[in-house]
Amino acid sequence: MVGKSWSSRIFDGLNDLFLVLIALISLIPFLYIVLVSFAQPVDVLGRDFIFMPTTFSLEGYRYIFSSHIIVHSLLVTVGITAAGTLINLIFTSLLAYPLSRRDFDGRKICMKLIVFTMLFHGGILPTFLVVKSLGLLNNYWSLLLPSAISAFNLIVVVSFFRELPAELEEAAKMDGCNDLVLLIRIVLPISGPVLAAFALFYAVNHWNTFLHAILYINDSHMWPIQVWLRQIVILAQGEIGDSAQFEQNYIAPPPTMIKMAVIVISTVPILLVYPFVQKHFTKGVLLGAMKG
Repeated sequence: MVGKSWSSRIFDGLNDLFLVLIALISLIPFLYIVLVSFAQPVDVLGRDFIFMPTTFSLEGYRYIFSSHIIVHSLLVTVGITAAGTLINLIFTSLLAYPLSRRDFDGRKICMKLIVFTMLFHGGILPTFLVVKSLGLLNNYWSLLLPSAISAFNLIVVVSFFRELPAELEEAAKMDGCNDLVLLIRIVLPISGPVLAAFALFYAVNHWNTFLHAILYINDSHMWPIQVWLRQIVILAQGEIGDSAQFEQNYIAPPPTMIKMAVIVISTVPILLVYPFVQKHFTKGVLLGAMKG
C-alpha cells in the first residue's frame, strides 16, 4: 500500500479538525441547556449566559417531579412508544411484503395510492372525525392506529424487500413454507438493519406525541409526558394551566430553568436508546437508500 503524501496528510488533518469543530459547535446549544437546567436559580436570574454554574442544583427537576403525575405520564409514554413501535413494524412489514412481490397484480395501484397519501391527506379535522366515529376518543388506540404506517418508511421497506434474493423464496417454497412463514422466518430475520432503523424513527415519533394526545385524550391522567411538560412550562410562566397536580406551596424556579430541564427530560431518554441501535440504524439507512 502506497503511503500518503504530506499534502494529503495535512488535508486530512485539517478536514478532521474542521469536522471536530463543527461537532463541538453543534454540541454547545445542548450543553448550555443541560448547564442551565442544573444551575442555581440565582445564576439564571443574574446572568444572561451561563458558561458553568457556580453551584449545581436540582431545583428545576424537583419542581417538575414534585407531582406523581409526571412519573405516571412518563410510564404512559414508555408504554405508548413500545406498543406503537411494535404495531408500526408489524403493519409496515405485513403491507410491505406483498407490495414487494412482483406476482402481486395490484401492487402498482396500491403503491400509487400510498404515494398519493404522502402528497394529499385529509388534515386534522377529518382525521378527528374518523377517530371519533370509531369510538377511539379518550383511548390510547387513538394514538396508535392512525399512525400505524408511515408511507415513506413503507416505500423504503418495500424497496428493500424487493431486492432480496429470489432464491431464498424459491427454496422456502420448496420446503413447504407459505407466504406468512416465509415472511416471519426468512425475510424479517435478514431485514434486521432496515427494521431497526425504522423502529428508531417510529419510536422517536411516538415519544414526541403531543398534538394527537391533546386532540384525542381528554383525561389529563392519560396524557403522555410531552403534554405534561408543556403544562409545567405554562405554569412556570404564570399562564393558565392545570396546577392541581402540583404542590401549591412549592416555589417555582425561574421559567428559563424549568424550560431547560423540560428539554433535557424529553430528550435524554430517547438519546440513550440510540447507541444500542446505531450500528443497525446506519446500515439500515444505507441499505434502504442504495436499494431504492
